[in-house]
Amino acid sequence: MAISSLPARQRPTERWLFSPAVDLWAFLGSAVLALGLLAVGAPFGLLETDAPDWLWIGAILMIDVAHVYSTGFRVYFDPVELRRRPWLYGLTPLFAFLVGMAIYSEGQATFWRLLAYLAVFHFVRQQYGWVALYRSRAGETGRLGFWIDTIAIYMATLYPLIHWHSNLPRNFWWFLEGDFQQLPAVFEAIAAPIYWASLSVYVVRLIYLGVARKQWSPGKDIVVITTAICWYVGIVTFNSDYAFTVTNVIIHGIPYMVLVYWYRCAGQQQTPKRHLPKIASFLGVLWMLAYLEEFLWDSGVWHERSWFFGPAWSLENYEILLVPLLAVPQVTHYVLDGFIWKRESRSKIV
Repeated sequence: MAISSLPARQRPTERWLFSPAVDLWAFLGSAVLALGLLAVGAPFGLLETDAPDWLWIGAILMIDVAHVYSTGFRVYFDPVELRRRPWLYGLTPLFAFLVGMAIYSEGQATFWRLLAYLAVFHFVRQQYGWVALYRSRAGETGRLGFWIDTIAIYMATLYPLIHWHSNLPRNFWWFLEGDFQQLPAVFEAIAAPIYWASLSVYVVRLIYLGVARKQWSPGKDIVVITTAICWYVGIVTFNSDYAFTVTNVIIHGIPYMVLVYWYRCAGQQQTPKRHLPKIASFLGVLWMLAYLEEFLWDSGVWHERSWFFGPAWSLENYEILLVPLLAVPQVTHYVLDGFIWKRESRSKIV
């Protein structure tokens, strides 16, 4: 019987989510790439300017937008999964469009602010989701460990966001300038000691389990530590669009695409050479869909990159339809992500 088909309590404990090599490349590798780009960009003055076009293509188009469409491989390109919950998968895009159009009709600022906070919620919850998957994989059930892990990963993301909200305006924003609401400085003053205390407790427990009891979860620890470093450096340390982009997008999108690809190939014992064509096809479809979406955004709404997408279209009169429609893949990804990786759906992974 395969490990994934055993009840969680009967499975042997594992320290890795996918495999040592895949976990290290996905989580540690993406963080090293992000921090490496930060180190390379600093001496060239990129921290003082908007993110350059080459970074927009590599990080936003090929990672951030592309990872949204990986949900299609998990749901819409899988006939079996579609038949399992047709109402959820069919109505979510429809409601996303209708609700989005209703909100946009009340004001563009309201639409982008709500979308920004939905995205923030998704980014925060994904980092917690990795920790939950690792705990499930390792068979960790202790309540004390649960609370230490949970508070640490949430504070690793929430404190930088609170700092951001308490120090507006910044030189970067989530979607559009002004899409976050100013918070009083007292929120940061309260959050800071909780942040440092929660991460300190996590590190002390990590050392205790690793040194004294020889029990530690390297994959989970990498997620917590790299999240804390990247979010703090990208939001708190630097007030830079370049720094925020490389530290925020890369560690979010790459592991998610790895997760979806692994899910679709779960149980298949294949050599790396056998995987390469599938990975190329997987990425090719994602990048094609991402380019098509951004082509429509730029041609019909933003008009910022004609050198890459071609001449702009005059669609100002149709923005009330076009903007909510183009936001549908993103909103659908955010909403469905809260359903498709529930415990019963995670058995193929863990």
